[in-house]
Amino acid sequence: MARLHHINAQSFDSAQFPKKTVALERLIEWLDMIPTEFEDKVKDHRLKTEVKDKARIEAEIELLHRELAEMDSPVVFCHNDLLLNNIIYNENEERITFIDYEYASYNNAAYDIGNHFDEFAGVDTVDYNNYPNKDFQMVWLRHYLERSNELNSLPPTDVTDYDVERLYVQVNKFALAAHFFWGMWALIQAKYSSIDFDFLGYGVTRFNEYFARKEEFLKLNMPKQL
Repeated sequence: MARLHHINAQSFDSAQFPKKTVALERLIEWLDMIPTEFEDKVKDHRLKTEVKDKARIEAEIELLHRELAEMDSPVVFCHNDLLLNNIIYNENEERITFIDYEYASYNNAAYDIGNHFDEFAGVDTVDYNNYPNKDFQMVWLRHYLERSNELNSLPPTDVTDYDVERLYVQVNKFALAAHFFWGMWALIQAKYSSIDFDFLGYGVTRFNEYFARKEEFLKLNMPKQL
C-alpha cells in the first residue's frame, strides 16, 4: 500500500485525478442524493426505522469533517476499496497485487488504511469483530511507515513510536469515515441500482458499525512528541 500511495497519478491525468480528499467531499455531494422514502412499503419501513434521518446524517458528516480536518493526514493516490476480494496474493512469488481500481482517486492516506482495516470483516460472511486490534495495527503501521521511508530514500529506522501512534489515531478516525462513506453509497444504490442485492441492508450494517465505534475512535488523542 505504501508503494500505491507514492504513485503520482497526476502525471498520467491531472483532470481525472485531482489532488483533493475525495471521500469527505463525496459525503457532502451525496447528501441530496440519499433517499428519504421508497415506494416499496417494506423497504420504506426499514429505511425509516433502521437508518438515521437526513438531519442526523448531515450532522454526522459535519462532525467527521471537524474531527478529520485536525488529523493532517497526507493526500495521496489511494485505492479506496481494498476489501479482501481486491487483493491477490501470489504465494509462489510472494507478491501482492491490488485489482479493481474503480474507486481509485486522491484521498487521505489514513482513509485508505482505515477502510482496509474495516474490510477485515470479510465479504461473504461479515464479522466486524475481525477489525484488527491495536497490537496488530501497530506492527502493520510501522511496516507501512518504514516502507514509505524507503520509497522516500529515508532510513526505515527513522520511524519512531510517536510516528506509529500518530498514524494509529489517524487511521482509526478515518475508519469511521469509511463506514459512513459506504453507508451513504449503499443508500443511493438501494434507490437507483438495478442489481439484485440488499443495498439497504448493507448500508444499515455500515451505519451501525459507525455508531458502534464512534465514541471509542473519536476519543483517541494524538500522542505528545517528546
